[in-house]
Amino acid sequence: MGPEMRLVFLGSGEFGIPALEHLTRQELAPRLVISQPSRPAGRGRRPAPPPLLAAAVALGLPVAQPERIAEPQALALLREAAPDFLVVVDYGQILPAAVLALPRAAAVNLHGSLLPRWRGAAPVARAILAGDRVSGVTTIRMDAGVDTGAILMQKEVPIQPHDTTGDLEARLARTGAPLLEATLRGLAAGALEAKPQPRAGATRAPRLGVEEARLDWSLAAEDLERRIRAFNPRPGAWTVLGEERLKVWRARPAHAEKAPGDALPGRVARATRDGVTVECGTGALELLEVQFAGGRRLSAEEAIHGRKIRAGQRLGA
Repeated sequence: MGPEMRLVFLGSGEFGIPALEHLTRQELAPRLVISQPSRPAGRGRRPAPPPLLAAAVALGLPVAQPERIAEPQALALLREAAPDFLVVVDYGQILPAAVLALPRAAAVNLHGSLLPRWRGAAPVARAILAGDRVSGVTTIRMDAGVDTGAILMQKEVPIQPHDTTGDLEARLARTGAPLLEATLRGLAAGALEAKPQPRAGATRAPRLGVEEARLDWSLAAEDLERRIRAFNPRPGAWTVLGEERLKVWRARPAHAEKAPGDALPGRVARATRDGVTVECGTGALELLEVQFAGGRRLSAEEAIHGRKIRAGQRLGA
């Protein structure tokens, strides 16, 4: 392989943007960037491009948005680009064998966990949900499985006590960008050996569902606080107040004002300017930032005055 590395970058979400920008700055600009098709989004349901596509356009890189990566037109684009490496970061489609066989050297994926833990679409949220204290990024030589390829490089990143999924994803993305560059240069120089993933410790990280994000007030306050962080920013933890959906974006465990036997999970124990406290299965949770359907995010004080959250009401009923 010559001194110039020919790359094709496959990515769609925000997680891949730091890697794309870093590679471009390091004179490893991809010959082609492939993203998912634009999909309807927002209240108007207008087609919106994937976040990474907008970043690629801003960098002046050639882009394509095939409906499926294995369709004939997409395969023709890949063959024309003649890549040494396929670089895959948060693309959103499984690559079939015909695509994995195209690069001269390898298909390399940057993944937001310490594989084999959290294979799948939502590794960061699953790590927070599980109460993990450490996460990280891994580069792998891709195979036909879902995040099962041999490990090339890894770097640990601590999970901070108040991290949301958005916070941790951003930190992992910044950490992964130079790791991806080092992986590509190491492979190109023949100085990097891929090691099969250990069988022990493998876990799955399936995509998050909206119903999964519904808060179960019978859980302990600490569990609920962790779930709120895990579902922020997508899809947003939620409950109901009367017949209206209420998203909860930030909260913290609070002092329970009633003995465990007297508490009623979901009941608003206190609603003052100092905060909204909700009884849980164990302990209590203070709501800090909420959002009613169709509205903006509100502080607890704004929610009390604007929507009349009152002590004695019950959430989730």
